[in-house]
This record gives sequence, C-alpha cells and structure tokens, in this order.
Amino acid sequence: MTLLRDVRSELGSSYLLDHVDNPVLWRTWDDDALEEARRSDRPIFLSVGYAACHWCHVMAHESFEDESVAKVLNDFYVPIKVDREERPDVDALYMAATQLVSGHGGWPMSVFLLPDGRPFMAGTYYPPTDRAGQVGFLRLLGALHDAWVNQRGLIERQADELSGALSREVHFVDHLAPFHDTIDLSEVRTHLRDELVEQVDKVGGFGNAPKFPRPSYVDALLEFNDEVSRDAASRTLDAMSRRGLYDHFGGGFARYSVDGEWHVPHFEKMLSDQALLARCYLRASRIMLNSSWRDVALDTLNFVERALRLPLGYASSLDADAGGMEGSHITWTVDGVRAILAAFPDDVVRDVLARWRIENPGSFEGRSIPRLLDGEPFSTPPALRAAHAALISARQLRVQPSRDEKIILEWNAMLASAFLRSGAEEFEQRGFDLLRSLQRTHFHEATWWRTEHRRAHATASDLAWLIDAAVDAYELTGDDEWLDLGHEVAQYLVEHFWDGPVPNDIEPHVGAGFFSQSDLVGDLSTRPKEIFDGATPSSHATCTRAFSRLAICDTTTSLLVIAQRLVELAGSLLVSHPGAVVDLVAAAGYALESVEVVIPGDQGALADHVRSMAMSRTVLITGTGRSPLLEGRNEGWAYVCRAGVCDLPVSSVEALEDDLRRSGAWRS
Repeated sequence: MTLLRDVRSELGSSYLLDHVDNPVLWRTWDDDALEEARRSDRPIFLSVGYAACHWCHVMAHESFEDESVAKVLNDFYVPIKVDREERPDVDALYMAATQLVSGHGGWPMSVFLLPDGRPFMAGTYYPPTDRAGQVGFLRLLGALHDAWVNQRGLIERQADELSGALSREVHFVDHLAPFHDTIDLSEVRTHLRDELVEQVDKVGGFGNAPKFPRPSYVDALLEFNDEVSRDAASRTLDAMSRRGLYDHFGGGFARYSVDGEWHVPHFEKMLSDQALLARCYLRASRIMLNSSWRDVALDTLNFVERALRLPLGYASSLDADAGGMEGSHITWTVDGVRAILAAFPDDVVRDVLARWRIENPGSFEGRSIPRLLDGEPFSTPPALRAAHAALISARQLRVQPSRDEKIILEWNAMLASAFLRSGAEEFEQRGFDLLRSLQRTHFHEATWWRTEHRRAHATASDLAWLIDAAVDAYELTGDDEWLDLGHEVAQYLVEHFWDGPVPNDIEPHVGAGFFSQSDLVGDLSTRPKEIFDGATPSSHATCTRAFSRLAICDTTTSLLVIAQRLVELAGSLLVSHPGAVVDLVAAAGYALESVEVVIPGDQGALADHVRSMAMSRTVLITGTGRSPLLEGRNEGWAYVCRAGVCDLPVSSVEALEDDLRRSGAWRS
C-alpha cells in the first residue's frame, strides 16, 4: 500500500501535495492500491482533479478535510487520489464512465470502483450534506457502503452493464463501420464549415455557457475566405481577446467563460490553452492581415514567460483562487483604481476606468473584471501605459494564485510549437531551447515520461505533439537534428502504442490505430483510444498530423501509410460528423493532400515569405540536409510539390504565390 504521505518527496504534482495531509488516507493510483482493495474486499473511491480546479478545492475543504468523512472513507473504502494532468489516461477512462452515469462530466470527479477497477457509480462534486436536491457526500458514502454489504449482486450487475458501455465508449473508433471510399476532404471541410457557422452566436464563440475557447473551430473557419466564415472567426477571436476571458492586467487566457458573453471567466489559466490560442491568433493574424491578433498572441507568450517559466520548462497552470477567494487577484473596484492612480491626472483615471470597463458596482460580486470598451485597441494606448503599469505593479502585491509546477511534455511541446511559429526571434530561440530541454528531462533509460518527475509514462498525445514541434523546428531551420528527433519519437510511438499489425506499402489497411497509453502501463482495466477532441486535440488527430508532416519532410512512406490508416479508421465519422473530430479534419489534409514547398540552400526571402503565409496542409523543406526532396534542385529557387511531384522552380515571390494558389494550399 502506497500512501501519498509516504511518497511526499517524490510527488511532482501540486494537486497531490495539497492532499498529503488530509485525514483521508489517500493512496496513489497503482497496482498496490488495487491489490489492497482486493485483499480487504473494499470498493475504491477514486477522486480525480487538478491543482487549478476551483470546485476541487471546495470539495477538499468541505469533505476531505473533515474527520467524520475521512473515517468513513478510510474504514469502508480504499481512497485513491489522481491528478488528471499527470494521468490523463485514468481521467479519460473514468470520465467516460461519469458521463455515462450522470450525463455530464467535470472535476472534481468522484468514481466508485470494484476492486478490479470497474466503475459502478460516478459523479462530480458532492456537497458534504444534502443541498438543493443534490445528495450529500457523507450520505452517499453510507448508502453505497450499505449496498456493498447487503446488495453486492446489484452493484456487480451495475458494474457489468456500465463496463460494457464504457468499453464501447473508450474504443469508439474500433466500432465504426469500415470505410473504403474516397474521402473528399473539400466536401468534408465545407460540411464542417456549415456546422460551425450554425453554432456561432452573435457575441462570438460556439455553444452556450459555459463557453470554452475552441481554437480548432476557428482554424477550420479560416480555411474559407467567404464573408460569413471570416465574420464568424473574427467575431470569436475579438470576443475572446477583448472581454473577460483575457486577463488585461496580467496576460493570458482563462480556462473558459462562465457566461455566454465572455464577461466572467473561470479564472484558472492552463499552459495548454495559452499555447493553442497563441498558435490560433498567430495563424489568423497572417491569414486575415490583422496585426492586433498578433499582439494578442505575443502578449500571451509574454505572459507564459513571466508567469510560468521554470528552469527546465514551463509550469502547467495557475490556480483560479488566490488566498482562498476565486479571482481575487484579477478583479477591481473603482475606488481601488482611483487610490492607486491618485497621482495621475483625472482624465487619465477616467480613461482607464472607461477603457477597461471598471464600474461601480462591478458585475462579479461587486467588483469588475477588466474588459475592453468597444472600439478600444487591444494594445494599451501610449497615454495610458504608465497608469496601466502602475495598476499591474499594484496587482502583483496582492496574494497570488498558486502555480502547479509540473512540466507536462504535451503542453510544453505545444508551447514550443507556438514559440517556433511566432515570427519573433527571441521566442523562436525559446522554442529550440525548450525542445532540447524536454529531451533531457522527459527521456530516461529508453523511456519517455509525461512529466520531469518520471512517475507517469508519456501518452500518445505527449509524443505526437513532440514530433509536431520537431517538424516546426525543422521548417524553421532545415536542420536534420529535428528530423532525427521526430523519427526517434515516431518509432517509440509505433512500438509502444500501435494496436495490431503495422500498416505498410504492401498491406496499408491493417492495424487498429494508437492507444492513448503505452503498453508499459499495466494499471488500467482497458487501454482507451481517443478519437474525440476535448480541451486539447485527440491523440488520434495529433498522431495523424504529426506522422503526416514528418513523413512529408523526407518522404518516409512508412509513416505516411500509418497516418493514412488513421484517417481510414475514422473515415465514416469524418464524412458524416466532421464537427465531432474537427482536429482530425485538419490533420487528414496533411495525410491525403499535402503540399511541399521545397527551397534548397540557405534561408532566404522565399522561405520567409512562405512562413508568413500560415498555409494549410503545407510543409516547408529548406536547407542542405538529407531530405530527398532537396536533391538535384537549384539552391535559392522554390518548388511547389504534391506527393513528391514538383512544379517548375520559381525565383520570385509573385510566381511562388501563383503556384501556391494553384496547389490549393493558400487562399488569398
């Protein structure tokens, strides 16, 4: 039996460390805990959350710090605590069960399991006592213990039924109808565009409150240059960056908006969101020639540098709470602003209050969440910069949110990609440095790990994002160092994650895709596969994109065949419901209709121009490395190629743009 408190010094998770001294005797998720449940014939209570989660803190204070609750959990259950960011595979498996049981998901996640790991009851947050029609946690624990003792057969039948449904859910891709038709991706993208335009509301964003950023949805709309698509994308990008979702005095995006107008955020900030949104704003700024969106992206990356940078990488999140109060570090009052700016002219104070809509009373518990007045530019006007800086300095004196300092491979690779796509030399260097650091910290004894503490194996998404960032580095430099990294990681993925025979040129239609977790992990009742996108792209989509892009760089057909098999496995879903797999739609473009822009030799104006265009389904191959696409071609000329077949070389930006338009890679 491994108690959290016994391995305190080994834990790299702030979330787990927060629970070490609870009166609940939390175990780690491992074979020992499962064996303890079998030996003692007790059910498992599995609690899953993460450090920046507000309601996780609430349930901890209300229940897990309560001696009477702890006694019931310790006497009648085997309590296990899991950080969902450290073990996303555990989280995904039991979140699927929670959604099947309760119809919704969220954190904290509270799941009751048989000793063999099969769930029989699941929910999210429970209040300590009955409240507003919701059963109290202590009463639920008592009822389930009584059922365990007196109605075991009923519990086991419920576990059997739920396990069957759960298996179908987490292996959804295995149950799709075989698809062998030709996929018309242009038609798929148009279908997806129509779905997304229908979902966009008048204030921007997709769907009702709570409203989450959906950068991949915006990317999909940017495929089109019609007025409706561009308006939907613009409305969403402006709303997210100008309203309360963005922190105008600290930088960075909150996790989501509680309301439908983007005014009130859920204040936690995740590294993954910063990376994905920065990439999205950079791409949009290039496609739609909107410099303010580039300002948003660079401001977001600057926030990451200030707030999340660690010696070996970047921290995973900032808490929603500060000093036990949600959002207290973010909000303002009119009197508070006036006091700090007492030495500034009255008109400056007036303009500050108006620009950031700091009102009396504010809309959040009497305080104001800064958001931009309509018509105000994103970047602070010169006349208000000193006042803005004074307010930022004053805010830093407040109690600050806690920071979860584990370095997640997936999210750091996302960030490296954003750095490398920034077009800013300082950030590009950060990207190179980060990729080299991750190789030292997250790879040890021939094994890739999800965090630098090497307690949880890397997932398929961790490794696919690392490959994708390596390709970004290769596009920027042409150095074979990055191809080598990509191929090493791809080989590891195939060896430890692929299901069944590996497809090849002779047998391209074999194999059943990537599991989300490695075969080196043995503590799950089943190995899930991830086909649907969540807060981050699915591993199925990310692997498709990464393998395709890497294959294009040096014409490695063995990798391209794998990527095309992934598209084939999800073909019926792509064609019928592209809105369920938005990131896979984009990734399939690389696998089925990629465009290579080959510019042999030193970096020059043509390569710089290609990088400035943010084209879809396109990979840039430059330099003097080993890629066969560089062989026998004129240095300093550009070749636009499809499937390795290239147009005649061109030497001017105008001629290159003509070739790219004909290829379908770029729409001006």
